[in-house]
Amino acid sequence: MQLRKTLLVGWVSVALLSGCSWFNSEEDVVTMSPLPKVENQFTPTTVWSTSVGDGIGEYYSNLRPAWQDSKVFAADRFGIVKALDADSGKEIWKIDLSEKTGILSRNKPALLSGGLTVSGSHVYVGSEKAQIFALSTEDGTVAWQTKVAGEAISRPVVSDGLVLVHTTNGMLQGLNESDGAIQWTVNLETPALTLRGESAPATAFGAAVVGGDNGRVSAVLMKEGQLIWQQRISQPSGATEIDRLNDVDTTPVIVEGVVYALGYNGNLTALDLRSGQVVWKREVGSVNDFIVDGGHIYLVDQNDRVMSMSTEGGVSLWRQSDLLHRNLTPPVLYNGYLVVGDSEGYLHWLNTDDGRFVSQQKVDSSGFLSTPVVASDKLLIQARNGKVYAFTR
Repeated sequence: MQLRKTLLVGWVSVALLSGCSWFNSEEDVVTMSPLPKVENQFTPTTVWSTSVGDGIGEYYSNLRPAWQDSKVFAADRFGIVKALDADSGKEIWKIDLSEKTGILSRNKPALLSGGLTVSGSHVYVGSEKAQIFALSTEDGTVAWQTKVAGEAISRPVVSDGLVLVHTTNGMLQGLNESDGAIQWTVNLETPALTLRGESAPATAFGAAVVGGDNGRVSAVLMKEGQLIWQQRISQPSGATEIDRLNDVDTTPVIVEGVVYALGYNGNLTALDLRSGQVVWKREVGSVNDFIVDGGHIYLVDQNDRVMSMSTEGGVSLWRQSDLLHRNLTPPVLYNGYLVVGDSEGYLHWLNTDDGRFVSQQKVDSSGFLSTPVVASDKLLIQARNGKVYAFTR
């Protein structure tokens, strides 16, 4: 059985609309924080916006754009993939990866998920149908297509001649970058009850480091597909199955031989890259990817607190709690500010020194779920309805 994040969000939504609780206890009521009042110090400029299909609808999906040189690549869940001019947003090419069913029938959706990755002359995307596509960045033609071990809902990662794919049934697979042939498979194990999401690998020094649904972080030697070490950073605890969820769905971050990893209902943990031994850990949990930059860790926790911590021991530097339960996106650093989106379609800009709000703007009523993307001097974000926006500061 797999517990979908959409179900969790649905429970939160019910609580918001009706005032009821998840577990019929007044203590468990989840309430979205009201929109904080912000005196804007600046107003970001919308350079362009364009629609890419129908987006993700009400489904949980981390589909987000990718960027390389002068092109932005974006997709919708149905199977539309587009290349856009980064300066104007104009369409360069478009391909439909949905399954053809007949002249009079609507195509079957490809169920693209997890975000696009661009490397060299190809852009890669996975699907809930366990398919990985490699498309030409020039014209969108399919260079190769490979069926993997399970649903591919995290973004593919390209490194050392391999396309790394982490599937929902706990398999990490290495595919040949040139033709998609599966080179190796590592079983990272999956418990009976998990969140709907998977960690994308981080790579360094020939190793792929990835979080698992069993609360562990694993390091795999990419050349042979050999497990090097595993370390638990989240231990099941609590009275309910929800409390005992301990997935590590965030992508680890590797900086100067240290692996930073973050689990749900778990810990932010610093690990030695070579041995997997714990350097330090702090009690904070999340399902959102996080940032390590200049000795600081920026993250959104599982209650939507935005936080800054030191890489030296995980000391808390500041905490912004005015966006609780607004279903925030993972954060991004852009133009010296920390930016997050929320489920009501607002972008919030925070000062990285103290977490104060410096700007706020309503962008899209369908709301945001996926990570904003920095593309040279622009900030890109894709709304749930498939519309892609480009901003400058």
